[in-house]
Amino acid sequence: MTTTLLRGFALPGFDLDDFVTRTLAEDLGQGLPGGGHDVTSESVIPAEARFAGVMDSRDAVSVCGLPIAAAFFRALDPTVKIDLIVSEGAQVAAGTALMRIEGSARALLTAERSALNTVQHLTGIATLTRTYVDAMGDTRARLLDTRKTIPGLRVLEKYAVRTGGGHNHRMGLWDAAMIKDNHVAVAGGVAEAVRRALGAGVRDVICEVDRIDQIAPALAAGATRLLLDNMAPPMLREALALVAGRVPCEASGGVRLDTIAAIAATGVDFISVGRLTQSAPAADIGLDFTPL
Repeated sequence: MTTTLLRGFALPGFDLDDFVTRTLAEDLGQGLPGGGHDVTSESVIPAEARFAGVMDSRDAVSVCGLPIAAAFFRALDPTVKIDLIVSEGAQVAAGTALMRIEGSARALLTAERSALNTVQHLTGIATLTRTYVDAMGDTRARLLDTRKTIPGLRVLEKYAVRTGGGHNHRMGLWDAAMIKDNHVAVAGGVAEAVRRALGAGVRDVICEVDRIDQIAPALAAGATRLLLDNMAPPMLREALALVAGRVPCEASGGVRLDTIAAIAATGVDFISVGRLTQSAPAADIGLDFTPL
């Protein structure tokens, strides 16, 4: 059994109980006329019926979200028996069993879709992240996500990126200043934008540059990191030579699986990829029940 793992799952800024409650309420239509129950299970499945089931992957994946899925089943059947067969982040082959459960048939059927949706989505992100990490090869670069997340799911999606071997960029607008082209346009230049941020007491100031001639002013003004935007590998090497290791540098924009190895080989410290969370396909994961 995995009681300790299930009860010990926690992410900063994420309330698991609230997430489960709100997700189930949405599926059950709580507060809507005629809502608040699973009409199919209640009308078809006897109240005393019990099920056993196995959640498995139909593809090779990097697993993510099993403790959250388990919380959905436990919310509707506190006595459910749950066995998490693989660990978070495990890379498994197609056909691998991920979780075994046994409990109230009605409860398991009612929680099934919410549990599967969560695991499929998070596993999809973790799997895509692992694919990008592997494609980078043996380089110094670290793979970063972005703020391109589904509203309300950022903490979970960024957890999935970490589970897949990536790293998190800013969690939001509050934990670092990122000066982008629109900020530069209003401020009147990269140097002035950086000076304003530092003058306001901001410690971490990331400045986006898309031209070589912006690098020296950004560094002179005190930028603590540069985001090298939409630069091809030759231009990245030129930029890195100019920076000469004075601040960490991040490559961003237009990064794909077929280009990330060449980008990583330039020597950048970070590579950010929005599609990790924005475009990851859901993993093909199923759950089959048998009556007891």
